[in-house]
Amino acid sequence: MRGTTRTVAVAGISAAALLLAGCGGGGNEDSEGEGTTGTSAKTGGAITVRGCNPENPLVAGNTSETCGGNVLDIVTAKLVEYNVETAAPENDIAESIETTDNQTFTVKLKKDYKFHDGTVVKAKNFVDAWNYTAYGPNAQQGSYFFEPIEGYADLQSEDPDADGPQKAPEPKAKEMTGLKVVDDTTFTIKTAEKVSNLPVRLGYTAFAPQPDAFFADPKTFGDKPIGAGPYKVDAWTKNAEIKLSKFADYSGKTKGNLDNITFKIYQDSNAAYADVQANALDVTDEVPASAQIDEKYKTDLPDRNLQKPVGVIQTITTAPEKVDPNYGPEIRKAISMAINREAIIKAIFNGTRQPATGWVSPVVDGYKADVCGEFCQYDPAKAKEQLAKAGGFKGGKMTLSYNADASHKEWTEATCNSIKQALGVDCVATPVVDFSTFRTQIGEGKMKGMFRTGWQMDYPSIENFLAPLYGTGASSNDSLYSNPEFDAKLKEAAAATDAAESNKLYQEAEAIIANDMVTIPLWYSTTTVGWSDKVTNVKVTPFGVPDYASISLK
Repeated sequence: MRGTTRTVAVAGISAAALLLAGCGGGGNEDSEGEGTTGTSAKTGGAITVRGCNPENPLVAGNTSETCGGNVLDIVTAKLVEYNVETAAPENDIAESIETTDNQTFTVKLKKDYKFHDGTVVKAKNFVDAWNYTAYGPNAQQGSYFFEPIEGYADLQSEDPDADGPQKAPEPKAKEMTGLKVVDDTTFTIKTAEKVSNLPVRLGYTAFAPQPDAFFADPKTFGDKPIGAGPYKVDAWTKNAEIKLSKFADYSGKTKGNLDNITFKIYQDSNAAYADVQANALDVTDEVPASAQIDEKYKTDLPDRNLQKPVGVIQTITTAPEKVDPNYGPEIRKAISMAINREAIIKAIFNGTRQPATGWVSPVVDGYKADVCGEFCQYDPAKAKEQLAKAGGFKGGKMTLSYNADASHKEWTEATCNSIKQALGVDCVATPVVDFSTFRTQIGEGKMKGMFRTGWQMDYPSIENFLAPLYGTGASSNDSLYSNPEFDAKLKEAAAATDAAESNKLYQEAEAIIANDMVTIPLWYSTTTVGWSDKVTNVKVTPFGVPDYASISLK
C-alpha cells in the first residue's frame, strides 16, 4: 500500500561510520528471523504498538501511506485479503470474482458481512465508495487506482488553467459506467481495456467499502472511521495515540487474538525501541541505528526480534522541474553513480539490504535484475564525467530531505557524504519534523531538491511498482513524471492475458523509466521488528508490516 508513498522506515548508524569504512565495497547479507510461534498464547488482553502520524484523516480512499495505512489494514476489510506468509490474494468479503475476458468481472459477496456500526456490507457500499474515491473534485489520493474502470475519465475535471487560474468545471459524470449493482450481494466491474491482474489489486485499501454513515458526513468520518475489519477505532488522539478494540461481530477468517491494540505515536524510533526494551511498548516495527550495529538488537531483545525481506524499495526522488529545475535526468544519473550503495548498506544497515538495480522488488513475479545498468553502479570517475556532460550542477548545493520522526538521518547523511566525495558538490541531509509534514510539503509542491521515497507494495505485482509511481497523474507520482510511451506500455501490459507476456511488457515499461532515470533506486529492504517479553506470535507480512491481528499475549 502505499501510494503517496506507502513508506517503510529504515534504520542506520552515524554517517561517520561510512567515512570510516572508506566508501569501499560492502557486504550484502539478507537475514531472516522467525517470530515466536511455539510459545503458549492466550486470547484477549491489550497491547501497545509503535505508530506514527497519519497524513490525512483515516478514509480508505484517501490514505496512501503507512502511518494511516497500518491502522486501516486491520480496521477495513476488502473483497480480497493477502496471505500473511505469501501475499497471495484470497477471497475475504468476496464469495467469488469471475471473468471470462479480463474485462467484465462479476463479484458476489458473502452474506451478512458487517460493518462496525452493525450494518451489512452490500454491493452498493463498494460501488458508492469507489465512485466517491474516483470522483475528481473529492480529491482522494486513491482515485488513480480506479483509472482502469470504464467511465473513470468522465469523473475527472479538465485542467482549466491554460489561460491562467480558473475554477475547474464539473466533471461530465459522478458515477463510473463500469460499475453496476445487480443486487445486494452482486455487482459487476467493466474495465475500459483488459486488465489481467484486477482481482489481485482488490485487496488494496482504496478498494474498501464504505458504510452509509460515510456518505452522510465524509468530512468528519476519518476521525473515527467505520470499517468491516477485525478491529474498530475507538478513539484517535492526534499526535498521541489511536486506540482500537476487537470487533465482536467480525465476519472474516482473520480474527484478532487481542481485545485492544493501541498505536502509540512516536516522533523518534529510538524512544520506541527503548520502550520495547523496557516492556513499556509491546511491538516496534523500527529498530534504530545503534541497535543495528553488529546486530545488537539480537542481544538487546533475545528471542524477541525478527528480520525479513519484504516488498519494499527505497529510492530518492527529485522535485518536479517546475519546482526545482536543477535535477534533470542526466544529473540524476550522475548522482546515482555517486552513491556507494554497498558501503552504505554495510556501514548503516549491517548488510541487511540489497542494492537496487532497478525499480521493482525481487519479491514479486516479473522482477528483472540490472535494469538500471551502469547508472546504479558506484563509479566516482564516471559520475563526475556524467555531471560534466550534463552541464554541471547549477543549484549551489544539493539537498536530500527526510522525515525526522523515523530513522533516516544516518543513511541520508551517509548518502550525501558519498555524493559530495564523488561529485565535489556539497550535499546536505535536511530533516522535516514528521512524516505528515514531509508528505504535505511534497504533495503541495513545496519540497525542493532531492527527498527520500520508499514504496511498500500495495499488492504483489510488478505493475504495482510501476503504474502508481510513474504513470501520468498517478497518485504516488511525486516527481510528476509523464511519458506517453511509458503509459502506453502499461496499458499494453495490463491487457495481456498471458502472465509471462504481461511481465515482459511491464519489464519493457521499466526500461523506459530507467532511460529517464525517473527516480534513483537505492536498495531493496528488509523489515526488522522487536517486541516485549509479554507477547508472542509476532509475524511480519510480505508488505513489511507486523501482522497485528495474529499477536497474542503469553
